[in-house]
Amino acid sequence: MGIFIALMVALVITVDLLFFRNRFGERLLANIGIVMIFGAFYFRFLKQF
Repeated sequence: MGIFIALMVALVITVDLLFFRNRFGERLLANIGIVMIFGAFYFRFLKQF
């Protein structure tokens, strides 16, 4: 579980720095989307472990 969260945080930071440095609204929407995708993946595949 710790690796899963670390991967999500690393992806959010990378996307923020590479694509949305000075755009707050787009950055917020992208971060929410990434967290929702990781959450859906967790509840679909990893919750049973």
